Amino acid sequence: MIQSRTLSRTPSSTVGVTSIASSLLTVQTSGRSFVDLTAEAAKFVHEAGAKEGALMLFIRHTSASLTIQENADPSVLRDLTTVLSGLAPENAGWTHDIEGPDDMPAHVKTMLTQTSLQVPVLNGALALGTWQAIFLIEHRSRPHQREVVLQFIGERR
Repeated sequence: MIQSRTLSRTPSSTVGVTSIASSLLTVQTSGRSFVDLTAEAAKFVHEAGAKEGALMLFIRHTSASLTIQENADPSVLRDLTTVLSGLAPENAGWTHDIEGPDDMPAHVKTMLTQTSLQVPVLNGALALGTWQAIFLIEHRSRPHQREVVLQFIGERR
């Protein structure tokens, strides 16, 4: 049984959706890696004049993905790369390998992660936790140009 004194919640606020702002972010990756998009997402939210609402991010690819993860210790990202490589290794005998041995594993890794994220915007800022950052995960071993749709929906200043 959950005791009510262990929970707390701020009063709710209501916003009329008065605005939608969109932008296309182009990211050049250097191969298999995590690319921090947090600063660009925050810049977009600021330039959109966002006050209260939500930022949606959507990657337009099937061999790269998005995630929210720890931004303080780089070993977290190295460990996550190791885990994803173990879950979808290149030498698993895949039949789909048109673009090379990392082709099908990249699709599997995207399926296991996310192609879209939603982050609340409160008082004009991304409501990320202290150790959270928004990352594009490049699952392919060679560099690629990736596109991420940024869309703010909500009330503007």
